[in-house]
Amino acid sequence: MENKKFDTAIEAISANITETQFENFDDATVDLAKQRVLDVLGCAIGGANAPGNKALLNVVGNNSTRGDATIWIHGIKSSAQDAAMVNTIMNRSYDFEVMSFGMDGQMIASHHASTNVPTAISLAESLNVNGRELLTAMILGDDTAARIAAASAVHPIKLGWDGCGTLSHLGATAIAGRLLGLDRHQMKHAFGIVLNQIASAIQSLWDGATTFKLGQGTAAKNGIFSAELARAGWTGVIDALQSRFGYFAMYAGGCSDPDILTRDLGKTYYGEAYFKPYPCGLPNHVAIKSALSLMARYEIDCDRISKVIINVPSEALENSYYAKPFELRDFPHGDAIFSYPFTVATTLLYKSCGLPNFSEDAIRDPKVVDLTSKTELIEPDFETKRLEITLKVIMNDGTEYTDTQVPDFDWVKNPIPKKEIEKKFWHQVEFSKTVSPENAEELLLNVGKLEQIRNIQNIIQLLCP
Repeated sequence: MENKKFDTAIEAISANITETQFENFDDATVDLAKQRVLDVLGCAIGGANAPGNKALLNVVGNNSTRGDATIWIHGIKSSAQDAAMVNTIMNRSYDFEVMSFGMDGQMIASHHASTNVPTAISLAESLNVNGRELLTAMILGDDTAARIAAASAVHPIKLGWDGCGTLSHLGATAIAGRLLGLDRHQMKHAFGIVLNQIASAIQSLWDGATTFKLGQGTAAKNGIFSAELARAGWTGVIDALQSRFGYFAMYAGGCSDPDILTRDLGKTYYGEAYFKPYPCGLPNHVAIKSALSLMARYEIDCDRISKVIINVPSEALENSYYAKPFELRDFPHGDAIFSYPFTVATTLLYKSCGLPNFSEDAIRDPKVVDLTSKTELIEPDFETKRLEITLKVIMNDGTEYTDTQVPDFDWVKNPIPKKEIEKKFWHQVEFSKTVSPENAEELLLNVGKLEQIRNIQNIIQLLCP
């Protein structure tokens, strides 16, 4: 790519997507991509029957004609668009999927792999594409979304948009365009077409609504649709990124560093690498670590807790839906996974935090509800680091237990061990009980050699009981 001159970044990106070959990727890039595939498949298994998904399946089943792509676990045949959407929503359901990436030693928040993996697999199945080309498309889609995220002046969330849905549209479009064989000019138009379909309001997370996972799914559907329209001759916005009302102006507060879009394009590929240890939003993970630390160090009888105080940085206290007052509304799961008070309370009581903590019964457990009501969030009177949490548990007799934790960003430079990712995969298989241990083991082996898989049906069959 470095020998070619392009007038705009969108032209360079479009050419890179359509012309890059699998041989461009080094082993580390390919291995990380396969780990993302395994993580997202595990999250889809774990979230297959999560609250709201049965209704989604009924609606899609009633409205969709049979196609040549599969809705995982349930074995329903559908169009690639609808299959990609539902598969995405299933893996998004517990907010457990891989997220964020490292660039120049810094963590950049993002959430697009959970759209990109189902888009790649569902469309690859429909087109009978092999694992090598599937990985190529996925790596390019991940890299495209990551570069746009890193070049943004602000995260979409600060403007009222859910970045899980905004950036994912761009990654999914890149993947679909590559798999559908678009040329660079069609690819550029596909981005211009999808720009007209981006929307994902962050208010869903404030309201704990089922729609918190919808934008990630419609991004998959819209990405495929946009690429199909471009292939059919439709035109879109000429410069979907940097025009007056392009992506950066509408969803990112501008472009703070345009150089990121094309720097080492075709040489360095960015992909998400924070494989979540807990099935809930990232800020909660710091508070969960504090709760686990206290329970490991002290013999705390939760029945004798008088009050739990969570010191939350002022910016989060004022602007984060994680710090909103906890209440159980029409969709309790949406209230629970984005709440500091709930995740701390359930972790203290269960001495762990996994998928069982977020079942309907566990969320409504009277002991959890009672302890959550005793939890107070306050602004610390001392200087804190980004997302730092200080947790204080006060007992009825006045005894206090305190622990402070900061986010673990070590993964930016030191990849999370593969065995930890596989352990998480098995946790979801055991929780869901929708895929047999034998199929899960075979699935794990197949993902490990995905670039050698000639027929994606080998993967699909293992996902469908």
